[in-house]
Amino acid sequence: MKPILMFTMKSCPHCVRALQWMDELKQENPAYANLEIEIIDENIHPDIAGKYDYYYVPTYFVHGVKVHEGVPSKDKIRNVFEKAQN
Repeated sequence: MKPILMFTMKSCPHCVRALQWMDELKQENPAYANLEIEIIDENIHPDIAGKYDYYYVPTYFVHGVKVHEGVPSKDKIRNVFEKAQN
């Protein structure tokens, strides 16, 4: 499995929804529960966020490669999870 790095902001409604979908996907597919996911709030850790090339949150990186940026959907997050499993 490849690690997932997710950038968020506490005030972002799309981030809140993405986190809810992530939980739903983990409940629907137990294999997703084992994924290594690091969630970083860019306002709390600007030093880390500044090292990555993105503009919108939520943004997902899988093994250092950006795979999604901006408004999510449950299917887009499922795609992120699938990329991390391969």
